Amino acid sequence: MTQENAAPDDRTQAAKKGRATPSRKEAEAARKKAMKTPMTRKEQMQRDRQARSDLRRRQQEALRAGKGDALPPRDRGPVRAFVRDYVDRRRNVAEYLLPILLAVLVLSFVQAPLAQLVVVYAWGVMILLTILDEVLLVSGLRKQLKLRFPGESTRGATGYAVLRSTQLRRFRLPKPAIARGEEPRERV
Repeated sequence: MTQENAAPDDRTQAAKKGRATPSRKEAEAARKKAMKTPMTRKEQMQRDRQARSDLRRRQQEALRAGKGDALPPRDRGPVRAFVRDYVDRRRNVAEYLLPILLAVLVLSFVQAPLAQLVVVYAWGVMILLTILDEVLLVSGLRKQLKLRFPGESTRGATGYAVLRSTQLRRFRLPKPAIARGEEPRERV
């Protein structure tokens, strides 16, 4: 017995792995499955569109309910919630501006001189009352914001209040959370 012939007998047998070696086809299929293939541009656009649609749907539901973290950024936070409550607790002249101005517009087509005079005065009075009411709303809101939120940023809150006050109460989103005359409450 020579040294060369003895070598294979001296080596210990490797432990068996307990399964058959996968074929090349199986191994490639497993690698491809594990490897995440990049999406095509069309697939990416569809996925993005679906994500935007889901986000919009959640935001609309949150707007209707008036609660939740799903509110759009414009409506989030305790400052904005307070502003909504502050505006919703009172009657605003600006709330009735659009319906009254539509009536004024219809009356402006009437050819009677008295109707024309009423239209001119009604238009001016309505605009002046709206401006006065908005000034009172903004000044009162600023005082309350300084008292209730001394360290927080209230930037944009007065503009938000003015825009909300010009909408009819039933069409406001998020829906009003308090009744007219009720005091606004702090929410977190």
